[in-house]
Amino acid sequence: MPKPRISIAPMMDWTDRHCRYFLRQISQHIVLYTEMITTGAILHGDRDYLLAYHPEEQPLVIQLGGSDPKALTKSALIAEDEGFGEINLNVGCPSDRVQQGKIGACLMAEPDLVASCVSAMQAKVTIPVTVKTRIGIDELDTYEHLATFVEKVAAAGCQQFIIHARKAWLKGLSPKENREIPPLRYDVVRQIKQDFPHLTIILNGGILDEQAIASHLMHFDGVMLGRAAYHNPYLLSHLDARYYDNERSVITREQVIQKMLPYIEKELSCGTKLNHIARHMLGLFHGVKGGRLWRRFLSENASKKGADVSVVLAALSATQL
Repeated sequence: MPKPRISIAPMMDWTDRHCRYFLRQISQHIVLYTEMITTGAILHGDRDYLLAYHPEEQPLVIQLGGSDPKALTKSALIAEDEGFGEINLNVGCPSDRVQQGKIGACLMAEPDLVASCVSAMQAKVTIPVTVKTRIGIDELDTYEHLATFVEKVAAAGCQQFIIHARKAWLKGLSPKENREIPPLRYDVVRQIKQDFPHLTIILNGGILDEQAIASHLMHFDGVMLGRAAYHNPYLLSHLDARYYDNERSVITREQVIQKMLPYIEKELSCGTKLNHIARHMLGLFHGVKGGRLWRRFLSENASKKGADVSVVLAALSATQL
């Protein structure tokens, strides 16, 4: 029986390279995603900075934002050359800013264009091209529309869909509200899996704990976790042991910190500020004794001038008071 695909969602301003390295110390198998990177940024921006990652982050997927098949293909080829293992096209972000660039959830209204984008990329790269989408947008929220979208995009070469089980309102709701207000419709995504059993269907949206993950994996090929995993990253250690490596003992939080120290020291020597890394580590002791002290100590001290690994070790000591 194939192992489930458990992944961490691409989250703007959150899943940067420091966050991904930290999460990889907790889990060796969870699939990580970059933040969404637009084709314009890759083709005309600071490519070395945007595409930088540590080899330990693999398996790592790059999420692209764009709607021009040629620009997406050029970007996908660059990403493949940089060593990314998969290309994911963003068809789910509802923000006004990306809509103006014809990026994200607004593309659900144009399944033929999305199919053209997928086909163009898949014809040139050897790595998989996947799509992350919603169940609908605005008034285009019938099951028939979603099924037609999946059918056309799958025919173009996409064999894996990550589906956020909420529709998106492109006008009137902020991205945050679009993650909370539209109701979760797991039944819709379940029907897609039943109607397209040959496709890999990954469920995203509102998945908060290990019990929910186990329940959803009875119906889907995998799950994608978002903010719940960011705020409680230690959850990933139990998923590794449960689904991928039963012989491996669960790593302790203290071991995670020890594994981070050489990385932090190296990054600080290159000019990185401690708080740029430490902000992703605030949830490590979520829900356990000392967690508030850990979070408070890091929050108050990691941004101070000259802050180094001693701040992290002092925060660890604070959890043991």
